[in-house]
Amino acid sequence: MAGKSRLSEWVRRRTEGTTSAARAAEPDLRRDPLVRAAAIAGFPVAPAAHPANFGCSCERIGCPIPAVHPVSLAWQTQASTDPDKIDHWLRTDPLANFVTATGIAHDVLDVPAEAGRLAIERLIADGATLGPVAARADRLLFFTETRGNPADEDEWWPCELDSHPETAEEHPGIRWHSRGSYVLLPPSRLPSGHTVEWLPQHDLDLPLPDPLPVLDVLSDACAQFAYEPERVPATWLR
Repeated sequence: MAGKSRLSEWVRRRTEGTTSAARAAEPDLRRDPLVRAAAIAGFPVAPAAHPANFGCSCERIGCPIPAVHPVSLAWQTQASTDPDKIDHWLRTDPLANFVTATGIAHDVLDVPAEAGRLAIERLIADGATLGPVAARADRLLFFTETRGNPADEDEWWPCELDSHPETAEEHPGIRWHSRGSYVLLPPSRLPSGHTVEWLPQHDLDLPLPDPLPVLDVLSDACAQFAYEPERVPATWLR
């Protein structure tokens, strides 16, 4: 009986995997208008890998971050809001995910979903400005104004929360995507079958808020779920 149960579970997982793979092989009709809308909002975008063959569409064997990385290593200079360039990318690969480069026109504060949901409730209750928010599996992405592109380079200030693609796992709590980082844009698809989605009523129609008030609330929310750092030091907020 136990063997039959294990077999049934294996069949169920294989069926679910096959279904996810089949969905990943079909273009998402929402992708093109959502990517164009992000570019119109001023977000520089670049094509990214997508799920393929239960892994990643890139040619790297054993890709460590399947379907969540840009196609080109030159993504920072490639990222664009140019409509013609974006139309070319969309036509060339109808399955491609897209990323937006942060630290140019916007930043992203990236937190565990449970802390993010609590923070949204508090921000709304306080009447605070809350901009676009996207959900990626178990994380929420809060889009804000950027601190990463000052006219005077001497005004740039780093932060210990700064997250880059190669350091993301070092930040289990708050990740601040600014210079040299990126996030996936909706409706990017993950190998798990999940998609990145704008939260209802928190999409690109909203203006970008100042990151510091949002960061303060996110920090307190993360502390309640024992994510580090428990509190943002005042020196980080200067």
